[in-house]
Amino acid sequence: MQAESLVPLLLITAAILLFGNRWQNNAWADRLVVAGLTVVILRYLSWRLFETVLPAGIFSVTGLFIWTVFIIEILAWLDTAVLYAYMLRRTNRTPEADEHETRLRGMAPIDLPEVDIFIATYNEPAEVLEKTIVGAVELDWPQAKLNVWVLDDGRRGWLQRMSERLGAGYLTRADNAHAKAGNINAAVARTSAPFFLVLDADFIPQRNFLYRTMGFFEDPKIGIVQIPHNFFNPDPMQASLNMSKVMPDDQRFFFEAIMPGRDGYDCAFCCGSNGIVRRSALEEIGNKLPSGSITEDMLLTLALKRKGYITRYLDERLAFGLAPENINAFFIQRARWARGAIQIMFLREGPFGGPGLRWYERLFFLPFHWITQSFGQTIAMVTPAIYLLTGVPPLVNASADTVMSYQLPAIVAAIAAVRHFAPGKYHPLATMAHGVLQAFRLLPVVVATLLKPHGHAFKVTPKGGEWTEIQDTATVAICLLLCGLMTAGLAINSSYNLQIIASSHLMPVVAFWSVVNMVVLLLVAKIAITPQLLRSEVRFELNEPVVLRTEGGGQAAGKCHDMSLNGIQVEVHAGRSCLPEAGGWIGVDVAQVGVVPAQLRRVFKGEDGSLRAGLSFALPAAEELAEPWEERYPDRTAAAEGAAQLRRRLIRKLFTKDRVRKFDGQDDWRIGVSMLKSIVASEQTVSEVKNACQDAARPVVPDWLRALQLQTEPALDDEWRAVLRAHEESTNDSSAA
Repeated sequence: MQAESLVPLLLITAAILLFGNRWQNNAWADRLVVAGLTVVILRYLSWRLFETVLPAGIFSVTGLFIWTVFIIEILAWLDTAVLYAYMLRRTNRTPEADEHETRLRGMAPIDLPEVDIFIATYNEPAEVLEKTIVGAVELDWPQAKLNVWVLDDGRRGWLQRMSERLGAGYLTRADNAHAKAGNINAAVARTSAPFFLVLDADFIPQRNFLYRTMGFFEDPKIGIVQIPHNFFNPDPMQASLNMSKVMPDDQRFFFEAIMPGRDGYDCAFCCGSNGIVRRSALEEIGNKLPSGSITEDMLLTLALKRKGYITRYLDERLAFGLAPENINAFFIQRARWARGAIQIMFLREGPFGGPGLRWYERLFFLPFHWITQSFGQTIAMVTPAIYLLTGVPPLVNASADTVMSYQLPAIVAAIAAVRHFAPGKYHPLATMAHGVLQAFRLLPVVVATLLKPHGHAFKVTPKGGEWTEIQDTATVAICLLLCGLMTAGLAINSSYNLQIIASSHLMPVVAFWSVVNMVVLLLVAKIAITPQLLRSEVRFELNEPVVLRTEGGGQAAGKCHDMSLNGIQVEVHAGRSCLPEAGGWIGVDVAQVGVVPAQLRRVFKGEDGSLRAGLSFALPAAEELAEPWEERYPDRTAAAEGAAQLRRRLIRKLFTKDRVRKFDGQDDWRIGVSMLKSIVASEQTVSEVKNACQDAARPVVPDWLRALQLQTEPALDDEWRAVLRAHEESTNDSSAA
């Protein structure tokens, strides 16, 4: 290798070291980064076209393959150019939200606008819907101005009973025409508030959601206010690689880097859930959500944009939902998104449709990402095997020196630029593995939709965890097959008697390419196997004091370490003697919740040597809220109502406050090493995944514990209201400051 071929890479490395993290969030530095990257990429593409593509011609198998690879690569770089255009105009609307919240909280409740909350559902289970309904009903907004509606396309009687008990209205319709869009349109026709918030069945709004968002509608040009999707459970990649505390979910980059950039061009779009719509704007397009695409949300943004209305984006964690809980749910979700985005391209209301859009707005709403990722990642994975086994090259006149001089600097510069704009949100190896994971399964969807845009069924993302391990056999098989083919190709070409490629300067590059691909493919195969769920309910880290109460009036101070709807882990200060035997009853006094009945499951030493107790709560399951208590428990109706209220307060405490999972903040190298280790790591197992109380009839809470609960009940609502008033006063004080 000649020394001069390393000069471009060394210059880029020096620039990376010079910039480091010192000039982030600086407009001039951002422009300088994009300008430098543009020079590097144009230099690379000039070399690709004139030196490695044009000399091959096109009227041959080799030429056709080379041109196909090049065209797909050009589309990928175009998608990259759009990405960097977003990065140059990122917005931060939090200061505006602060001003709006101060203004709204200073208004009389009667002067605040009325808001309808639409919870769209089809087949989600009770334990998912319960949390969302409670979160919506508990929103911090004058109750006279808040209407919560459950829109049930499943027409389930139990859900109507649950909705009524939790304080929400219930709407259904005679059919399921136009899927989610039709469900919302049916509700729009039967309600009248000037604004409505759409929530998916699994998205739990935080209490301050409306005060943080409604103020933006002071601008009459704002038609929709959208906030990001955040999750309280790990996504399939995090779960499969056991990296939920190390690496953020795969949607963070989109919601925290891309969407703020789109907002800078007024090109943010409605994302289906967590968006508030101005009803008067909807009336200008027929008072209905467009139903020409299965992604009605993006189509709604385009329709309103043509009427002069903007979708405003506020990047704040104001609602939390369920990430796809297994690999099958993940693919159902992404296939729907990809198909819907491509469908829009063929509609009159789409980017190629009628007037009302600027040129860059049309460009930004094209489905580049879905098309280029599906084709680009697939071709990147199969090209080394094709070359090694057939001798057909992806480019000509290339050697290790030229690749080192032109291609590698472009790749390194592009990765470094993304990390400059989105530190902590972009990890190269994770992004590559995630892209390949989607590409294999979405390529048939993309091709089928390009050939036949419409006539495909709408599939709801499954919610509510399955207990068994779930494997996407097709993806695993493809990954292992490609690994086998590349291994065979390398082995064959290393033998003088068997080699297909007799002599080529490209061989070292393809060999390295093959090794990288095999590592990525093994990661993808690992991700395609979702391990068995460890718990039926997510646990939140919660460090606060609790009091453990036992029969006979005994009590002991403790500190909560984590808590879920099913149980709690407590650090016990008084020693083992204050606890009953395993299976014994304890009343856990939790602030703003009350005395929660629990049974002791185990006592153990924590990592810090402290004495810990694991307790399971004895609360009614979500399904029991839908049962006709008066018929099933005629002599225990009051007790059932009390237990249900206790569960509701616990949901309010755990899910309506920002308890986002925290990450260790590791750098790319450490995350990459952790991912590589996960390929050979054994699956995490647990002997008992369900709450013990779920496997049999719920145990009867003893009388002494019921009496203790009744003693604390009257003060709870007053205590909760006092907490809310204190929170609102502190918020107002901080906003004023």
